[in-house]
Amino acid sequence: MKHAAVVTQFIIEEFLPDVGANELDADYDLVDGGVIDSLGLLKTIAWLEDCFDLRVEEIDLDPDSFRSVGSISRFIEQAQQHRTDAH
Repeated sequence: MKHAAVVTQFIIEEFLPDVGANELDADYDLVDGGVIDSLGLLKTIAWLEDCFDLRVEEIDLDPDSFRSVGSISRFIEQAQQHRTDAH
């Protein structure tokens, strides 16, 4: 999960400004916990596209990929691998 720190920072800045980075567990369910709703999901996807130069429309979007910092980090790694494999 090499992107977990960057993802954590984004989640905290955008959705949890009163929470410290060390307080957000990588496996905490952001959807069930009410941190990210459908609008927040769209914002997160747009950020992923910008920050990591991903073309999300080329990738199979599974809602479970955005449930936690850990799952988002794994999604980034898979999307980057997909991009590398496609070239």
